[in-house]
Amino acid sequence: MTKFEYRTIVLKSFRFSASLVVACLLAGCKTPSRSASGWTSFKSCEELTTAFRGFHEQSFPTNWVCEDGVLHSIPGRSVDLITREKYQDFDLQVDWKVSVRANSGILYGVTEATKESYWSGPEMQINDDPAHPDGRVPNHSAGALYDLMAPNNKKHLKPTGQYNHTRLISRKGHVEHWLNGKKIVEYDWDSEATRELIRQSKFKDAPFFMQDRNGHIALQHHGDEVWFRNIRIRRLEG
Repeated sequence: MTKFEYRTIVLKSFRFSASLVVACLLAGCKTPSRSASGWTSFKSCEELTTAFRGFHEQSFPTNWVCEDGVLHSIPGRSVDLITREKYQDFDLQVDWKVSVRANSGILYGVTEATKESYWSGPEMQINDDPAHPDGRVPNHSAGALYDLMAPNNKKHLKPTGQYNHTRLISRKGHVEHWLNGKKIVEYDWDSEATRELIRQSKFKDAPFFMQDRNGHIALQHHGDEVWFRNIRIRRLEG
């Protein structure tokens, strides 16, 4: 290849890349906001509906809507939202609120090899504890590691209809559930204590349950109205 041919290829490549950038700008494309500290924030509906898709679907499902940067599940047909990307070591923050008697959850380590997201990914329970029956079962109540571990006595849940702030941290197999500024659950993914809890749970015969930390993050649709906003995430060093 001559120097002239090389320069021609480079110039064409540059023009092609520039054309893509211009086309994206004209179309109003947006990318998630990334801070210097590594946080990726999903502030707009365009960012949210691009970052999430339906479980076992390739597009954003019709049983969810987004308005002013808030995801809202529509009562009826249940299709969970999952992140298009997979996460293993991460720090996730999100605000959520529920309608009366509503139930939902945030799941992680999710694979699509199962019929439902909860047969693979552990769940931080979201629940209207005062009205939903799960509120009377400690390891099914809001903030719990669903069916495995109840929240501790630092748990404080906002009144129904108000937003709660959740933080999920997963690093090197150590997982923490935070609710409204308090750490309410922590465990080690592969510890014998955790595996024993699984053997005593509804997931004991689920072959994919908690087998791989590197998976999708899911927002559960359980047929009820739930709202999610201020979603941001950063990857952590393993």
